[in-house]
Amino acid sequence: MKKVIYLDNAATTKTAPEVVDAMLPYFTELYGNASTIYELGGSSKKAMNEVRETIADILGAQENEIYFTAGGSESDNWALKATAEAYRAKGNHIITSKIEHHAILHTCEYLEKNGFEITYVDVDENGKIKLSELKKAIRPTTILISVMFANNEIGTIQPIKEIGEIAHENGILFHTDAVQAFGQLPINVDEYHIDMLSASGHKLNGPKGIGFLYIRKGVKIRSFIHGGAQERKRRAGTENIPGIVGLGVAARRAAETMKERTAKEIALRDHLIDRVMKEIPYTRLNGDRIDRLPNNANFSFQFIEGESMLIMLDMEGICGSSGSACTSGSLDPSHVLLAIGLPHEIAHGSLRLTLSEETTLEDIDFVVDTIKNIVERLRSMSPLYEDFVKKQAVK
Repeated sequence: MKKVIYLDNAATTKTAPEVVDAMLPYFTELYGNASTIYELGGSSKKAMNEVRETIADILGAQENEIYFTAGGSESDNWALKATAEAYRAKGNHIITSKIEHHAILHTCEYLEKNGFEITYVDVDENGKIKLSELKKAIRPTTILISVMFANNEIGTIQPIKEIGEIAHENGILFHTDAVQAFGQLPINVDEYHIDMLSASGHKLNGPKGIGFLYIRKGVKIRSFIHGGAQERKRRAGTENIPGIVGLGVAARRAAETMKERTAKEIALRDHLIDRVMKEIPYTRLNGDRIDRLPNNANFSFQFIEGESMLIMLDMEGICGSSGSACTSGSLDPSHVLLAIGLPHEIAHGSLRLTLSEETTLEDIDFVVDTIKNIVERLRSMSPLYEDFVKKQAVK
């Protein structure tokens, strides 16, 4: 079996062995329902509360401000829909950016159909939100600003502290989708003026199907799932104790290894970017060169189709992406790449590579060499590239 080089960690990560080991007893031995009063259920409740403490400590939050969900999409939906409902008497206007994850954008579309007004603020060519436009977008009826901490496609880190300050100076709630940032970047909810924050376990070597929503004490958003009294009556349903335990181990592991792990990822990421940009002509790096996630590299290669490149990379055992995993199979170019100003034909030739702690220098060099060969081969079959070369020769 050929070696697989997995560079799609923004889509999902490998569950760490210690995470799996910690989860297993809660399937077969400590399987009690956390809402019961007997000892077996009490063990589950204790484990759940310990994870709540772990996540709160990482964020500089309080234990009772952490609510477990099924993942980032649910957390995003909860933050927007429940805030809209709870604060409707105050106003019906929400501000977000044009490069949010579809969990935010599609929720905003839903809210627009239900009487809310949404402003989608532009970003610059590197994917950073335009703070001047954000300020101009604020109205007396604005109740929420939702801007992602770091972009899932191009890796650009947003000026979250400044956005939080703008929101609070105007008496507006601030939510951030931190699904890609939690575990990769240090986050303190007080320092960044964050009222709500979404995160997901499977992006940081935890299990799928578990996440959380941080809700600052005093924010009056309501239940998202109705039924029982779980999660302090805000999110009904029997708690996913194995998933919660796994999330806790993954979060603690990510926090403890963050400094060393991300330093290694940044060095490899920069080596990848430097080689690609120097050795493959007519290539664009998408996203901010400095303010980007430690493990993210996103390129656009002119005169080729990204999907063709992905198939050829897969044949060599390399896993990458042309954008968000949630839009896989779509023929439309990335909304993120269009928002930063790329024309359709260049946006179609994009490749996202996201590293992990297991990625090696040898992996990166093999991947770059393989990409060079693939790009050369695909361009050799492109009439557009042939015409371009002829025009260059004439000049």
